[in-house]
Amino acid sequence: TPPCQHQPAAMCKGLASLPTCCLERAKELKARLGSILQKPDWSLPCCKIGKHRPTLEECLKWKESFEKLLSSKYGLCAFTAFLVSEFSEENIAFYFACEEYKNTKSPAKLSAKAQKIYDEFIGSDAPREINIDHETRDITKANMLVPSPSCFDMAQHKIYMLMAKDCYPRFLRSPAYGDLVCQAKPSTKATKLMP
Repeated sequence: TPPCQHQPAAMCKGLASLPTCCLERAKELKARLGSILQKPDWSLPCCKIGKHRPTLEECLKWKESFEKLLSSKYGLCAFTAFLVSEFSEENIAFYFACEEYKNTKSPAKLSAKAQKIYDEFIGSDAPREINIDHETRDITKANMLVPSPSCFDMAQHKIYMLMAKDCYPRFLRSPAYGDLVCQAKPSTKATKLMP
């Protein structure tokens, strides 16, 4: 693979430089991500990086802010895949479950949806337990007595901040992000400027 113009050559070596055990693990994670994204509840948007790749301009915008990364279909997909590789995809899944929950129109459905989110992400036996402090957990549990659209706000904010201050900077320094930048298609503006 020729060196990338935008990142050091080491970041663009791709999968060929990885040991076989890492490649097997990557295949397992890819399968795991696929099953997460196909969950009927709070499924995450996904993209097909292939012929529909993000532009270089879009990839570079993700560095401007965490919000810009999350608002991009491709950025969200790449970030989610990164979280899967770090075994912390429950954070982004919880964040979007809360977003969906806040948009629930029927007050009658709030209680059941709240319980489902609590059981999935916050309860002591939660299969995808998020990492929040005891105070936040206790406040959220108390909010569950009378579920409202804002009952997960504190926990959601803590997870958002965790991702923004910890996961997001690591994503931007990751080989996965570097490879995306290297493989991004040029923007149409840049293509028109070329002779």
